[in-house]
Amino acid sequence: MKDHVNSFLEYLQIEKNYSSYTIEFYKKDIEHFILFMKEQSIATLDDVEYFDARLYVSSLYEQQYARTSAARKISSLRSFFKFLLREKIVHENPFILVIQPKKGVRLPSFLYEEEMQQLFDSCDDSTPLGKRNLALIELLYATGIRVSECANIMVDDVDFEFSTILVKGKGKKERYVPFGIFAAEALESYMNNARSLLVDRSGHRSLFVNARGGPLTVRGIRHVLNDVMKKASLSGKIHPHMFRHSFATHMLNNGADMRTVQELLGHTHLSSTQVYTHVTKEHLRKTYMNSHPRA
Repeated sequence: MKDHVNSFLEYLQIEKNYSSYTIEFYKKDIEHFILFMKEQSIATLDDVEYFDARLYVSSLYEQQYARTSAARKISSLRSFFKFLLREKIVHENPFILVIQPKKGVRLPSFLYEEEMQQLFDSCDDSTPLGKRNLALIELLYATGIRVSECANIMVDDVDFEFSTILVKGKGKKERYVPFGIFAAEALESYMNNARSLLVDRSGHRSLFVNARGGPLTVRGIRHVLNDVMKKASLSGKIHPHMFRHSFATHMLNNGADMRTVQELLGHTHLSSTQVYTHVTKEHLRKTYMNSHPRA
């Protein structure tokens, strides 16, 4: 059974080109189901039937798994058994007819334009770290890139002539993302006057540098953003994706079309981008309810 799992994980890595982060989730989901098989005395993967799959789903609800987590586990196992069926290891896919629980629509949280301005104003760009912080948040907001993508940007990926950045996204997909004049000015100031003062002796080419001189990691970016949030005296916790959400929401609020935003965000499916229309509609509804005299 372990060999079959490893073969599937190799298939995800080599043929599907999934990230190690995604593959780890698949592995955990399959291991969780194998534990269930042992509890139910199911000897082999080929012995799993539709009834067993239904029983497993029921056990997820009994353990009070969130709908999103249950849906992910079902999807992982459906893909796993599809692979096993293709390899003729099993004779049927017991999860093919299992109905996934509907996911609740969770609206992305975002910062208003006034709040974004407070963040920019809170950065003291008279110091090297202050210049880095301003360049970081300007770039995140200007491009809507993921924090993991931001952490992987190299100095040579920035093209000031065309105001674009080469971004390595999910599944090793690359795309060019434009940035505006505010981000350009902050980046130039940081790269010309601060980065060389921060970088360590290794001379690495990562664009953003931490206080010790090494590459700024995703965790480090999260720490920087929380620190900037405190200095800006904004209430609530900030998370890195809020810049991505704010980028998409503000673009749509100001008339950008859905397809353009989809391409800029690097979304494979338009449905991933459409969630932001719910945010903009909710924003319009709240504005109307607060402003109209007979709302």
